[in-house]
Amino acid sequence: MSRRDRDRAGKPAAPVTVTVCRGCCCGTQEKHPGVDHAAQFERLRAAVGSAGRVRAVKCLDACAQSNVVVVGPSGEGRAKGGRPVWLGWVLADDMVDEIAEWVHAGGPGLADPPGLLDLQLISVSRRVRDGLPD
Repeated sequence: MSRRDRDRAGKPAAPVTVTVCRGCCCGTQEKHPGVDHAAQFERLRAAVGSAGRVRAVKCLDACAQSNVVVVGPSGEGRAKGGRPVWLGWVLADDMVDEIAEWVHAGGPGLADPPGLLDLQLISVSRRVRDGLPD
């Protein structure tokens, strides 16, 4: 057994992590009037429940595509080749519902994004991707 396997023994696998940008552009009434950003975040958190982890960060530096959400794979999903998936223009409740549905299905590496989420996929620079916390 490798040291890495010993370190992980008895620990639960990392869950799917949903990172929601709530910084300079994302999550602001100035850029997206009429969107209740706080309610959207709480709706996502409640819909994901114990199937994953939802967190807010100040800025993901992809402001042109706000609101930005990154769905990171679980430990199992990463082992099967899943990588973080960046979604842009997440502004409607149906998008929040589809993100939660994807988390419950296993997320990147274990399940394809449901519904129309594939239309929300964005590409960001390596500099931005590498700057994501954790």
